[in-house]
Order: sequence, then structure tokens, then C-alpha cells
Amino acid sequence: MKKLPLILTCALLCGCASTAPSGKADKPFADTFSVDKADLASAGRNPYFILEPGYFLTLEDKTTALTITVLKETKLVDGVETRVVEEKETTKGQLVEISRNYFAISKKTGDLFYFGENVDEYKNSKVVSHAGTWLSGVAGARFGLMLPGKPAVGLRYQQEVAPKVALDRAEIVSLTETFEAPAGKFTNCLKTEESSGLEAGKATKLYAPGVGLLNDAGLKLTKYGRLPE
Repeated sequence: MKKLPLILTCALLCGCASTAPSGKADKPFADTFSVDKADLASAGRNPYFILEPGYFLTLEDKTTALTITVLKETKLVDGVETRVVEEKETTKGQLVEISRNYFAISKKTGDLFYFGENVDEYKNSKVVSHAGTWLSGVAGARFGLMLPGKPAVGLRYQQEVAPKVALDRAEIVSLTETFEAPAGKFTNCLKTEESSGLEAGKATKLYAPGVGLLNDAGLKLTKYGRLPE
């Protein structure tokens, strides 16, 4: 899940504890989440993310397409049954990357947790790298928070906690955005500002209620829905 070029209490973030410095001494990114794994499920939804098999989104620009599909497949990661969400990216019709991302959602709060990914990068139809691959519970990596079930402006959290491999993080900056994409006009959208502990720069993403991701690194939502059975 890359594509990058409190003062609210941690109780708002499912009992998380903040330990990682962020460059803003008064607003650290939460990076530890106190969750009863028995409360996590491999299917469900919160206002901005649909973790249900068969749901998909496609985001595109003139040359690149990114299709995100919630698969029927699950995977046991760090003692939790997670749902496999496939991201497939092509440029000018050529396969660039396929990643298999592992998510679980809290049945109590709707918080969506990210347990890692397996990455295949392609060149000339051949796999050339697995850069960015990580799994919670392996080599010191821990699961992060992808999206809170009850978002609030100012929340800052680590989405990935994999030292030297993946350290994406996000801050919620708005819950009232309006955005137009080829798939339609969306209101009351959640806006995040994302960065990485391993790379410079920031990017923004928007999520529509009941739909999900609207934009990513210049790509805009062109279609979404459910695959035929």
C-alpha cells in the first residue's frame, strides 16, 4: 500500500500507545495498538473502507491503472485471520506490480488494521523485486492502523510498523472534503496526509463514505462495485 512519490488521546484510537517521534513533539504518531485479536474479523466495513469479498475499486490516469480487489482468500498473519486485498498496477497495459495486502477489522470499533503485504514488482512480464514486503510478527514488524472506525481530525497513526522496510503513516486533516472523479462527485470525504519514516515528501488521499479510496498519487476513481459471483 505505498504510492507515496494526538493531541487527541490514544483512547480514541482503540487504546493505542504513542511511542514514535514524529518531528512534532506534541503530536506523535501512534504506533502501538492495544487490540484483543479475538475481536478482529477478516470481513466487515467501516465508513470509509469495505473489507468484503468481491468489492473492488479501479483508479486511473491516462497511462496507469490501479485495481484494488477484496479477495475471497484469507491468510493467517501474527495469529490473526486476515483478508487478502490485491492491488494490481499496470502502466500502458504492462504489469508493474501486484501486492497482496492483509487486513483485519475490529468487530467492536470498525478500526481497520494492516498486517503486512507481499509485493511482486514486474519488468517485461517478469518479477524483478519483492521490495516493501513485510508481515506483522516477522523481523520486528507489528501491525498498524490503516483507517480508524471513528475518524477525527488530528488523529495521527502508523499504518505500517516494519523497521527499515515500511513505515507509512497518516494524519486525518479533514472529514468534509468534496471531490470529483470520473466515477462521480463525492461529498463529506475523509482526507489524510500521508508520509513515510523512510522517505521524504507527503501525499494526500481521499476516502468517500460507503465507497472507499478516491485518489492515489494522481490516479482517480473510475469505477467501483462488486464483481459478479
